[in-house]
Amino acid sequence: MSNQKTKEQIENLLQNGKHKELRDRLCCRLTFGTAGLRSAMGAGFCYINDLTVIQSTQGIYKYLERSFSDFKQRGFVVGYDTRGQVTSNCSSKKLAKLTAAVLLAKDVPVYFFSTYVPTPFVPYAVQQLKAVAGVMITASHNRKEDNGYKVYWENGAQITSPHDKEIIKCIEECVEPWNGSWNDNLVDTSPLRQDPLKKICDCYMEDLKKICYHRELNMQTNLKFVHTSFHGVGHDYVQLAFKAFGFQPPIPVPEQKDPDPDFSTVKCPNPEEGESVLELSLRLAEKESAKVVVATDPDADRLAVAEQQENGCWKVFTGNELAALFGWWMFSCWKENCSKDADVKNVYMLATTVSSKILRAIALKEGFHFEETLPGFKWIGSRVKDLLDNGKEVLFAFEESIGFMCGTSVLDKDGVSAAVVIAEMAAYLESKNLSLAQKLIEVYETYGYHISKTSYFLCYDPPTIKRIFEKLRNFDAPQSYPKFCGIYNILHVRDVTTGYDSSQPNKKSVLPVSKSSQMITFTFQNGCVATLRTSGTEPKIKYYAEMCALPEQSDRAVLEEELQKLIGALIENFLEPDKNGLIWRSA
Repeated sequence: MSNQKTKEQIENLLQNGKHKELRDRLCCRLTFGTAGLRSAMGAGFCYINDLTVIQSTQGIYKYLERSFSDFKQRGFVVGYDTRGQVTSNCSSKKLAKLTAAVLLAKDVPVYFFSTYVPTPFVPYAVQQLKAVAGVMITASHNRKEDNGYKVYWENGAQITSPHDKEIIKCIEECVEPWNGSWNDNLVDTSPLRQDPLKKICDCYMEDLKKICYHRELNMQTNLKFVHTSFHGVGHDYVQLAFKAFGFQPPIPVPEQKDPDPDFSTVKCPNPEEGESVLELSLRLAEKESAKVVVATDPDADRLAVAEQQENGCWKVFTGNELAALFGWWMFSCWKENCSKDADVKNVYMLATTVSSKILRAIALKEGFHFEETLPGFKWIGSRVKDLLDNGKEVLFAFEESIGFMCGTSVLDKDGVSAAVVIAEMAAYLESKNLSLAQKLIEVYETYGYHISKTSYFLCYDPPTIKRIFEKLRNFDAPQSYPKFCGIYNILHVRDVTTGYDSSQPNKKSVLPVSKSSQMITFTFQNGCVATLRTSGTEPKIKYYAEMCALPEQSDRAVLEEELQKLIGALIENFLEPDKNGLIWRSA
C-alpha cells in the first residue's frame, strides 16, 4: 500500500536531479512544537502525509502500550477538521482514518468521529470517555497548504514534555508501516470503532450551560450577532451553542459557513489578521444591523470579535482586550453565584507569559490567584488539571493569540464556548446601555491600563533567526545581555531558552527551560515588558510588548506613544530587519 501522489512527488524530484530538495524533504523528521506536529502536506519525512501520520501513530501506540495496562479497554479518540490537498491526495479525514487504522489493527478500541468536529471536542471526548489519549488532525488557522497532528493525554490536555520526547523516540523505533496500518477502511468495518459524535456533542452542549448565567436575558435580547466559521468546522456547533444559551441563532456568513479546504474568500484563514479577513462578516452585519461579529478559526478553537461603534466603524478586539473582558466577566459571574463560604483565595486564572498581565492586575485587586505559563495552551491545560486535582477553582485562562478557555469542561482553548460567552456578555451589557468597548475602558480604569502590541516578522532562514538571538546573548561582550535598547534602560532579562533570569536571586528562570525554541523577555525601567520569540508553528519571529499602568495613570495616549517608541527601538536595535532580511508583516 502507498499514496501514489506523494510517491510520484519523490520520484519526480529524483528523476529531475533535485537533490537539495530531496535532502530537505527526507533528511529530517517532524517534531512536536507548541501545537503538536505541524507542517505542509506533501511527500517527505518532515511533511504531513499518509506515511508520517502512520509512523507517528505507531510510535504513539508503542508509547501508550508501555504507559497504560488498560489501554485496550479504554481506547483512543480521533477527530479531524476539513483541510485537504488534491495534489498529495491528503485530507484531514483520510489522515484520521489512517490514524484509526493503525490502532484498530492492533485491537485498540477507537472513538472515531463520523464527521469533522471542533478541536476542543477531542480533549473533551478523551475526558468524557475516559480514553487514554486522542489525536486531532488539524492545522488550525495556518495557511491552506498545512496540516497537523495534535495529541491529547488522558487528562484532556495536550501532551507536554517528557511525553513528546518519548513519543518521538518510539516513532523512530518503528518507522516501517505494520501490517494493517494502511488499511483505512478499517474505520468502516471494525467492530472496535465507535462514533462518539452524538454523545459528545450532547454532553458538551449540556456542560456549556454551567457557564450560562443570564438565560432569561439571552432569550429576550434584541442584539443580533453574525458568525463566520472561516470555511471550517464551526457553523453547526456555534449554532447549537447559541441555542444552549437561549439565544436566537447567530446569522451565518453564507460564503464562509461551509467547509472549503482552499479558504477561497480570505487571504489567510487566520481571524487574528483582523479587519482585512473579516470583510464579508462586517458587511453582512451592517446589512443585518447586527452589532457584534464573532469569528471562529477553521478548527473553532480560537475566537475573534468585532463590535460596531457609535460612529459606524468597527472595533476588532485584540486577544488581550478580549481577555480583560472575559476576566472581568468570569470573576463577576463567580462572585454573584458562589456560595456564602466560597473562598476567593481558592480561585485561579492563568495566561501564557507573552500575554497581557491584565489578569494579574484584576487578581491583585480582587484577591484571587493569577499564574503564568510558557507560551502554548498545552502548558495551560496541564497546569489547570493540576490545580483542579488540588481542589482549586479555575475560572478562565487565555493566550493573546485569541485562545480562550472559559470554565474547565475543556482543558484547551475553545472558540465555541468563548463565542457564546461573549454573546451573553454583550447582551448583559446592552441591558445596562453599555457596549463591549465601553466596558473595556471601565475595566482598564478600574484595574489600570494595559496597552499591548503583538506582531511578527517572517524569516525563512533558520540560521538568521539563531544569529539574532545569539547576538542578544552576547550583546556588548560575550555572555552579556543588553543593558539598554536605544534610549530605554533594561532592568531585567529572562531567557527561557537558556533558563536565565536576572530578576531571580539565583538567576534561574522560574518557568521551565525550553531549549528547542528561542524566547527572551526584557523588563524596562519605564514599566514596559517586551518578549522576542520564535513561533512554534510558523516561520516567524514574534514580538510582544506591553505597558502596564496603575489605575491612577489613566492617560492612555501617553502610554500608547511610549509603547510605540519602545517597539520602534526594539525592532531597530535588536531585530535589525534590513540587515537581517526580515519580511515585515503586511499591514
